[in-house]
Amino acid sequence: MEIIIGKRKIGYNQPVYIIAEGCDNHLGNLNVAKEMARHAKLAGADAIKFQHHIPDEEMLPDVPMSDNFNMPLYEFLKKHALTLEQHIELKAYCESIGIQYLCTPFSWKAAQELNEIGVEAFKIGSGEMTDIPTLKRIASFGKPMIVSTGMSTFEEIDRTYNILVEMKVPLVLMHCVSEYPPVYQDINLRVISIMMDRYPQAIIGHSDHTPDLFTSFAAVVVGAKVIEKHVIIDKRQPGPDQCVSIDFYELKTLVEGIRKIELAMGNDKVIHDRETNKTMGIQEHSICQGY
Repeated sequence: MEIIIGKRKIGYNQPVYIIAEGCDNHLGNLNVAKEMARHAKLAGADAIKFQHHIPDEEMLPDVPMSDNFNMPLYEFLKKHALTLEQHIELKAYCESIGIQYLCTPFSWKAAQELNEIGVEAFKIGSGEMTDIPTLKRIASFGKPMIVSTGMSTFEEIDRTYNILVEMKVPLVLMHCVSEYPPVYQDINLRVISIMMDRYPQAIIGHSDHTPDLFTSFAAVVVGAKVIEKHVIIDKRQPGPDQCVSIDFYELKTLVEGIRKIELAMGNDKVIHDRETNKTMGIQEHSICQGY
């Protein structure tokens, strides 16, 4: 089971696909968004993801304020969302430095605009996972879809999965807990294994909202083949997802850690060459002890 986004294969026999979620932590500054893309590339991430908001297409002005915002969401997006023209420039910049540009549409019109500018896959947030009419229209573009499943029951995920599979969409389903940040006992990482069995025609990943790296590492061990993690240039700066974001030094640690975990995930019980020579073992022990 494999899908392709850009030049990268994603599947259970492929390296974990690592997405740096830039969200709106750029606060509407295109130069900051480009800097985030550059840092994500340097950290070794496969993709940088942003969000395309058209506020009047996705919400009413008096929508209730979320816990992770210090102003009404409608007002925030009017002030800080990137324009389509900025997304076009940002996508071109990502292509020029060799990192995959991804973007989440939050309305049908936003999805249409992203398709028109040539986005190579659609990331669907948890809040839109049950919007079947819109998902079917997005699926009609025939491009891979990465769908987060926070706030949803298995029955709701089943419905979305069955429809998208029937439409032959190359599909990733992301285990997710939509708390900002979550308490660790709510994360339930073993659900990833359940999803792998329950949804065999999708790749299963993990979208992580913790402020550290531990559960992302564990998700890889459980079997997640896509990891999405919120990023911010400076954790001291304000931002809508600041409390669940890691900085780019931490992102580099995440990437390096995942690649080392992948190397260590074999299942052969053998006596290795470096174990067979007792003299070598003694020499190595002496070096480790500083003798």
